[in-house]
Amino acid sequence: MHDVIINGETIHEMSKLEAKSIDLIFADPPYFMQTHGVLHRVEGTEFQGCNDDWDKFSSLNDYEGFSRKWLTECRRLLKPSGSIWVIGSMQCIYTLGHVMQELGFWFINDIIWHKTNPTPNFTGSRLNNSHETLLWAVPDKSSRFTFNYKTAKHLNDGKQLGSVWRFPVCSGSERLRDSQGRKLHTTQKPLALLERIIAISSKPGDLVLDPFGGTMTTGAAAKKLGRKYIMIERDNEYCTYGQKRLDSVSFEDSEISRAEFDVKPPRVSMIEMINAGYFTEGESFTLKDGKDPAYLQADGKLIYHDEVFDMHTCAARAKNLKAKRVNGFDYWHVMRGGELVSIAAVRENYRAENKSPCSDLTGGNVNC
Repeated sequence: MHDVIINGETIHEMSKLEAKSIDLIFADPPYFMQTHGVLHRVEGTEFQGCNDDWDKFSSLNDYEGFSRKWLTECRRLLKPSGSIWVIGSMQCIYTLGHVMQELGFWFINDIIWHKTNPTPNFTGSRLNNSHETLLWAVPDKSSRFTFNYKTAKHLNDGKQLGSVWRFPVCSGSERLRDSQGRKLHTTQKPLALLERIIAISSKPGDLVLDPFGGTMTTGAAAKKLGRKYIMIERDNEYCTYGQKRLDSVSFEDSEISRAEFDVKPPRVSMIEMINAGYFTEGESFTLKDGKDPAYLQADGKLIYHDEVFDMHTCAARAKNLKAKRVNGFDYWHVMRGGELVSIAAVRENYRAENKSPCSDLTGGNVNC
């Protein structure tokens, strides 16, 4: 089951799902804001903050008990290689983090979402709340989770992505509204935030779960990036509007959606390339200076000073390195068109010209 919205109570609905079936979870649970009275803007108009019934609990113990139940289900559902992102404000994030640690989750990072256009503190009675916290965790300390490091760098202009992210609060045309023109959901998250999370911590085709679907932003980001999704939401109105939103979203093929920066190229043997005519038995392999050649054998090994070596050991010998072996593709060159060319470049040409068909994210066949 995937690419669905499940209208129901999240703990009950999660209990029906198969254990260890989910690759990534994003959870935007109730914050237990504990708001009281009516808040007015400076000019006197009423501010529509989070005062929804789904955010109300009888006590902190009640909220903690609810959190423990749904987080327990999340841990049951995550694959050993999966991870979970939980977002919260100051009212709840410490409770959620405490429960997660008690359940055995292992934290990878805590991320600050710095809101570039936060709601002002209208009364001037405290600091402006201009951020929320995200906890990124895995089922346990030994989990081998997905992290598309190079994709994350690409999304940050080639620099290592840090733990403070700057995004505006969801507003304008992105904000879903009901038939009366009012905000459909008081805490709708920006699509850009979910796109980054899904892009850096999942693979194409992975299954993403959101236990608190809301306006289905997680599903929209997952669909756009070629991931599968399961959204659980108890409010029927949210489900109705959310389904319309998801119906309007299409997969967008890109370097990001394919996680292309982090995909390891297929292993290629020298024998494969010799058989395909990219290298020739007897041709000379030299270092960048073009001197002191070694000669290629049919089995992919090199003859160097009348001794036979694999090309990695031979490269270390030719460079007079202390290491016994290095990556020969970083050192050896061959003549092509009258110029010395790295054998790594020849290998890339082989890979590019001999791609094998595979299933793409939309179900067809492409070269990958």
